[in-house]
Amino acid sequence: MTVRILVFAGSIRSGAFSGKTADAAVKELALQGAEVTRISLADYPLPILNQDLEQERGVPENAVKLAQMIAAHDGLLIATPEYNSSLPPLLKNTIDWISRVKADAKGRSLRAFSGKPVGLCSSSSGAYAGARAIIHLRGVLVHCQAEVVTPQCSVARGAEAFDESGDFVEERLQKAMAKVCRTLIERSRMLSTRVEA
Repeated sequence: MTVRILVFAGSIRSGAFSGKTADAAVKELALQGAEVTRISLADYPLPILNQDLEQERGVPENAVKLAQMIAAHDGLLIATPEYNSSLPPLLKNTIDWISRVKADAKGRSLRAFSGKPVGLCSSSSGAYAGARAIIHLRGVLVHCQAEVVTPQCSVARGAEAFDESGDFVEERLQKAMAKVCRTLIERSRMLSTRVEA
């Protein structure tokens, strides 16, 4: 079985370290035999979560699209930056909206994160490597009933962490990413609940 993994970053800023980390994950996942889909959250804009808005208009179409996309993959990998010692509002808002999706476009029951294996990476410009953000992200996803894998890859000093090809300069980071991807692929193969759109 070829495992399908969806990958995105928690930032849409041009040159974001989380974007580079997500791209490094894509390379490693493909190297290990996964079929990878890389998306940008810029292509799925969402309003700030507001239950009044939800009651008036329902869950936004882009949240449903993202939920269906997650459901159509065996696993998910998220690379988050760190904003003020936590995860960025773009990523939190996206997860919050996806968690509000209860059915797909055809009316079938859908809980995108429930039982879904998720690998986590983080990055920052400083020495903490986004470690505080990844802790919060892990907690949010566990609350959403995702199966978050234990290994993680945290990239410190993002401006110096990548070479011109987008690969990690340090072997330590390459090994950490390989472990995250290997574990995610194994768990995704074991726990697959893929739902074709």
